[in-house]
Amino acid sequence: MFIQTESTPNPATLKFLPGREVMGEGKVADFDGPESAGRSPLARALFEVPDVSRVFFGADFITVTKTDGDWKHLKPAILGAIMEHFTRDLPLIETSDEHAPAALSEEEESEVVAQIKDLIETRVRPAVAQDGGDITYHGFDEASGIVYLHMRGSCAGCPSATLTLRNGIENMLRHYVPEVSAVEAV
Repeated sequence: MFIQTESTPNPATLKFLPGREVMGEGKVADFDGPESAGRSPLARALFEVPDVSRVFFGADFITVTKTDGDWKHLKPAILGAIMEHFTRDLPLIETSDEHAPAALSEEEESEVVAQIKDLIETRVRPAVAQDGGDITYHGFDEASGIVYLHMRGSCAGCPSATLTLRNGIENMLRHYVPEVSAVEAV
């Protein structure tokens, strides 16, 4: 098994491409610490590597964020954990009825919200996935015009995330949806 690595705009995050599907198209999983990795054998194994602080699974990639240390020392252990997981054919996420996620409530969405969600799904998410991250819609305050987005993967904690939000996403949303006045991360 050959696993490629790519740098991301976040110097603390590295993208690992195992050459196979990880979560599948349109699906992601974000683990912001060892306590959140309970149902994922791979995430648990990655958090056993010293200095790993965040793990994110995308369609066909894994991003790992470090707190400290040098990538040249951390990379071999991370590559080993990923390789062992896939060669042993372990499940990415263990499922059982007791650990099934609660159903999310569907908010009745206005035409503006539908337009915002469509732009995020078709234009924003594919672009940030190339950098090992993900940005999802979290909410829209119609009174103030603020769109709330959740940043995950390499986007979480990235030094250029504010720039991406303001100069990229906010400008694009304001152009296509005049009701949008600002974008904020949650």
